[in-house]
Amino acid sequence: MNSELNRPKGFGEILDQTFRLSKNRFLDFFLIFLILLGPIYLLQALFELMAGTSFFRVAGTGNNWFEQFLSSIEGGTMEAEPVTGAGIFAGLASGLLGIISSIFGVIASAAVIIGVNHVRKNEEFTAGSAIKQAFKRFWALLGSSILYFLIIFGMIFVPIMIIGIGGIFAFGFGEAFSVDSFAGSLVTILFIFVLLLAAAVGIGYLVTRWSFYIGVVTIDKIAPGIGTSWNLSKGRGWLAFGVFLVLMLITGVVTAALEFTFGLALGNSVLYSIILNFVTMITSLITSVGLAVMFFDLKSRNQAEDLQEMIEDYKQE
Repeated sequence: MNSELNRPKGFGEILDQTFRLSKNRFLDFFLIFLILLGPIYLLQALFELMAGTSFFRVAGTGNNWFEQFLSSIEGGTMEAEPVTGAGIFAGLASGLLGIISSIFGVIASAAVIIGVNHVRKNEEFTAGSAIKQAFKRFWALLGSSILYFLIIFGMIFVPIMIIGIGGIFAFGFGEAFSVDSFAGSLVTILFIFVLLLAAAVGIGYLVTRWSFYIGVVTIDKIAPGIGTSWNLSKGRGWLAFGVFLVLMLITGVVTAALEFTFGLALGNSVLYSIILNFVTMITSLITSVGLAVMFFDLKSRNQAEDLQEMIEDYKQE
């Protein structure tokens, strides 16, 4: 057994183990994403070419390179391209491939969790064997993921409505009491910002507590696994949220830097999309490894608590 992955860990240890595993088993984990998502991204590139997007570089409008870069990223061109049947088909196909890539992304995360499970048991595995095991839980993962994303959608939609209504009332309050327009607008903006921040933190916390459903469905074979994930992360929700937040910040900064760098040279071209998809696979790999490390950390803690309870019950008898 791998002692590092089979004992409770602190915040820093989880991050350290995540990056260490991502580096040491990078090829295996990356092959999982490449096998599952690579063909989808390749088809997306072909559909972009069908829609008339240049492969190497798309130059936007503007008087200098920076304005051209911003214009190309926004999809601006010198003249509007006529909509063709091929363009419509390519757009619909890209949308469908986006849905499929989301589903396969969940399968890839499940395969990574399976791989980490083999590592913690000191067992060998290949990308192909991990993918095969993940596909055995395909329908359970699909149903659980649909439920998970429906819950998230509802959690995002409701706060937006509440914040929107709150903003309207705040504007009405300022007008009713003849508050200075600038001061009233400032108060409204601050009010909306605080609500958005509170909603984002609250939603992030809840999403984190439920996100371990992938491990529950894959390893414990319990579907949909959302309730089990909630119980599993009891008392560790904020730590898990913090780990995910750090991983998102690190991968987000790297992604943004690469987007800007390659965007300067390539614009919104097909090659630019391919590079971004490549980067997305790497950042998804790191996040999935982090999810797996935290999942097994939670399991080791719960198992230790269960063992302690059994010992205490035995002593009482």
